[in-house]
Amino acid sequence: MVLVPVEIAASYRARSRGLLGRDGIDGGLLLTPAAGVHTVRMRFAIDVAYLDRRLTVLAVRTMRPGRLGLPRLRARHVLEAEAGAMERWGVRRGVRLDIRPAPHAV
Repeated sequence: MVLVPVEIAASYRARSRGLLGRDGIDGGLLLTPAAGVHTVRMRFAIDVAYLDRRLTVLAVRTMRPGRLGLPRLRARHVLEAEAGAMERWGVRRGVRLDIRPAPHAV
């Protein structure tokens, strides 16, 4: 099991902002609900995992900056991370993810 810090972007504003304006990310960003993403105005390449409603990975793609990803028909969530992260974490088609909110720091 690999534990990965994941930020959750559930509001329209947080999903719209996504990783824009960042130079990188430690862990991942879960966009929910979401079926597709773009990398227009992004500063770095990202891995994108499209997830169904049960958090099973439908597909994983690496996207360079300035690209428009097509929405996935059955996708309900999208997990974004720096390019290469999904392979390191073992995230691939057919894997079911377990995403839990991180405990708040005191």
